[in-house]
Amino acid sequence: MKIEILGTGCTKCVALEKVVEQAVAKVGGFHQIEKVDDIMEIMKYNVVSTPGLVLDGKVVSTGKLLSVEEVVKLIEEAQKNA
Repeated sequence: MKIEILGTGCTKCVALEKVVEQAVAKVGGFHQIEKVDDIMEIMKYNVVSTPGLVLDGKVVSTGKLLSVEEVVKLIEEAQKNA
């Protein structure tokens, strides 16, 4: 699964990256984590509020810092629907 974190380096964006890393460790398996900080790339997802979380090309969250448990749930749901 490709996981993208959209953000230009704000505090919440950096924190979300750490949360995602912890969630991936809990879920296990192979996941590619990528930080997207180019504003033009972020705009391609029609995200107006960062941080954004994208799982396999689908925006699943914008504008808030998720908990580890919330990210685990989103990853598990995305895996079921894949």
